Amino acid sequence: MINYLYQEQNWQTQLSQLITDPHELLDILQLPPEQLLSGAILASAEFKLRVPRAFVAKMQKGNPLDPLLLQVLPHHLELEEHTGFVTDPLGEEAANQLAGVLHKYKSRFLLTLTGACAVHCRYCFRRHFPYQENLPKNEDWLPIKNYLLQHPEINEVILSGGDPLTLSNRKLAVWIERLESLEQIKILRIHSRVPIVIPERIDEELTYLLKNSRLRVILVVHANHAAELDDTTCTKLSTLIQAQVLVLNQSVLLKGVNDSAEVLVELSQRLFEAGVLPYYLHVLDKVKGAHHFDLSANVTNQIYTDLLANLPGYLVPKLVREIAGEKNKTPLYGAVTF
Repeated sequence: MINYLYQEQNWQTQLSQLITDPHELLDILQLPPEQLLSGAILASAEFKLRVPRAFVAKMQKGNPLDPLLLQVLPHHLELEEHTGFVTDPLGEEAANQLAGVLHKYKSRFLLTLTGACAVHCRYCFRRHFPYQENLPKNEDWLPIKNYLLQHPEINEVILSGGDPLTLSNRKLAVWIERLESLEQIKILRIHSRVPIVIPERIDEELTYLLKNSRLRVILVVHANHAAELDDTTCTKLSTLIQAQVLVLNQSVLLKGVNDSAEVLVELSQRLFEAGVLPYYLHVLDKVKGAHHFDLSANVTNQIYTDLLANLPGYLVPKLVREIAGEKNKTPLYGAVTF
């Protein structure tokens, strides 16, 4: 019998002690309160600041342009309106078949098990998603199961959110056992930022659960900058790799954060040191509130050209964007236009 409670206390305590006050965040980083304009408080009211203290500890004190800080600090520019930047940039409302279900791709199926995240990334494409209307309850398993049985082409389930690794190991085990009961399901993919911002989440119980599933398990983490990958984080990721979990990384190309080939080369190399393969480099989803992170097609092309010239092919993430209604991610080769 696995003792789920004991090992979870540490990471769950971290989840319960997130920084949610922008003034506290600036104080910890020894930044003047003037760094926080009044509009940023309004931005935080609309999409609340949430960041683990362990992630803040990786930030450089006294640096208002720290690339990790820029990803989480509310900004008054989020309140601006920009043509083409909308609340549902990926058309997920149309793909929301049942509570918790997003079916966008033929063989793959998303389950949004929770709306909770350990960190609120300011560029999040689901920052306006109506989670409370879509969280599956226990009684929703039967219609979800029937939906899967009616679509035998689905062989992979992606746990998404929110962030599925904010759930307890016990709740994850319940959903994994349900999916394992369906012979058609062969692959379980988990998309999570939690191992990057709270690496202690990769505990003994989670490792055991994933290692012993009959499903082929893939964990896709989300790091945008090498500074997010300290030794503790890399060691924890390696633990899962040793347990035969395939660990991939996806990043988002963000102005001011990782908008240079040099930064992205360092990220890919640091990931590889931990045994993690770069998977996707997304151009920004045009979600309302994130325009200030956007880059032009010309700048994006130059960054990616330089990245190709400085890395072996196996360390170059695929440059992609997701287009609402399309049946796959769209690779961006050559001239990027969007």
